Amino acid sequence: PTNHLDMESIEALNLALENYPGTLLFVSHDREFVSSLATRIIELSPDGVVDFSGTYDDYLRSQGVLV
Repeated sequence: PTNHLDMESIEALNLALENYPGTLLFVSHDREFVSSLATRIIELSPDGVVDFSGTYDDYLRSQGVLV
């Protein structure tokens, strides 16, 4: 959702979504954006579904992508 937004707009969107009281489902290639909002990761792959409870950085660490 951030491809065509400037930094000020991304920050405003992020703040609005942080304060949203409901559930959010989003897809993004912007790792910083995902890391700032996600508290649960659902990965769909040919091997099945991975349901991970935690931040995106925690998920990447659990997959050996981040150390």
